[in-house]
Amino acid sequence: QGCRVLGVPGFVTEQRPEVLGPTVPELGAQDLPRVPKSAFSMAGAAAPLLGDPKLRSVLLCGIEAQACVLVERALGAGFGVPGVFLGSQVSFWGPSQVERALALARMRQAGAYLSTCESLLLLLLRDAAHPKFKQILPLIKEPPPDTGLILGGPLGALGGG
Repeated sequence: QGCRVLGVPGFVTEQRPEVLGPTVPELGAQDLPRVPKSAFSMAGAAAPLLGDPKLRSVLLCGIEAQACVLVERALGAGFGVPGVFLGSQVSFWGPSQVERALALARMRQAGAYLSTCESLLLLLLRDAAHPKFKQILPLIKEPPPDTGLILGGPLGALGGG
């Protein structure tokens, strides 16, 4: 929502949608271009969208932290731009959060900048006087619940313990 307000372009990659199904409507991404793929990386399938010479960074968020999102960060050098990874906006399909926590730690080791939605939106705004600040404010007033996977515990992505 915040990226839409600020005019940040985006797209959705879908892992074998003919088998796994399309992106769920609850994500609110119905208006974004879809890029189907079978590889764990989106780089090949989305190359036309990532080839913009004005592209300065790539924002990654999604599911399957231990697979597609991790591979994306590990291959991020292929984009030719730094990756910003929304650690608060990733999930893992499985009973254990160990895979998710280790994937976040690995992405950090690979040079990803871990961030939250609030931090990213404030960085994009740069100033409370920004003309879109009032539209963004409701999105950051109620932060998501703390899962403990970013800071806390022995597996916290930031090495907290």
